[in-house]
Amino acid sequence: MLRDRVLPVATVVFAILAIWCVFVVVMNRQFVEDQARRAGEDIAFTEVVKQSYTLERPVLPSPHQVAAELWDTTANKKITSKRSLVYHAWITLSSTLLGFAIGSGFGIILAIAIVHNRTLDRSMMPWIIASQTIPIIAIAPMLIVVLNAIGITGLLPKALISTYLSFFPVAVGMVSGLRSPDALQLDLMRTYNANARQVLWKLRLPSAMPYLFTSLKIAIAISLVGAIIAELPTGAVAGLGARLLSGSYYGQTVQIWSALFMAAILASILVAIVGVAQAMVLKRMGVRP
Repeated sequence: MLRDRVLPVATVVFAILAIWCVFVVVMNRQFVEDQARRAGEDIAFTEVVKQSYTLERPVLPSPHQVAAELWDTTANKKITSKRSLVYHAWITLSSTLLGFAIGSGFGIILAIAIVHNRTLDRSMMPWIIASQTIPIIAIAPMLIVVLNAIGITGLLPKALISTYLSFFPVAVGMVSGLRSPDALQLDLMRTYNANARQVLWKLRLPSAMPYLFTSLKIAIAISLVGAIIAELPTGAVAGLGARLLSGSYYGQTVQIWSALFMAAILASILVAIVGVAQAMVLKRMGVRP
């Protein structure tokens, strides 16, 4: 397990950190040298490296600065404080989960309808695919403004952006999964005189489970992205998107990077939870890992 799982991940993480540390100096060196030049001082390269890692507002923050900010805004702040990343993560998570639930449910229902109706298959699938070609950053402000105009505010508008992004992978994955049984299996169900509903419950849905959970992993991650994007054009005061926005306004790059890392950690946890659910369901179905 150590060689097959931990070592490859650790190697990639180490390589990323090494590249990051090099680029901290590359990105911040110009600012450090300009400060020294204005002060009329000569500065050695070792001092440039040292100051590059300790700038208050660096172009690229160092790993230890991001780690310190993450620790300070999670462990040292009350979760009810607006300075707490846990507070902002919860706001974003709420709209993420609601959008994911709506989008997944809609995607599953749409996939079942498409598989059982040839007209829907030919008419809906092109539109479903075409819907994802529209940049979400263009749709989000319009949708939120329209919903606000009719009195719908708060969690739902942000959740609908997550819904828009998450239903697509679920719908496409479920269509593939529901169609995965081969002709011999379908012929056997006809031999048993099974109707369409029985074929769905006893053959198509069990066959679609691996496809569904793979799609759900993509959907839960992209739902989080949608929730963060939905917070950007509204001028939201809470959520990871709001944290990113305020950091960009005031040039707080450490705050921006800590919010990005919190989003990545949150996405990893959500995907891991879906993975655990997948293992439990497939194990119960008798599927070998």
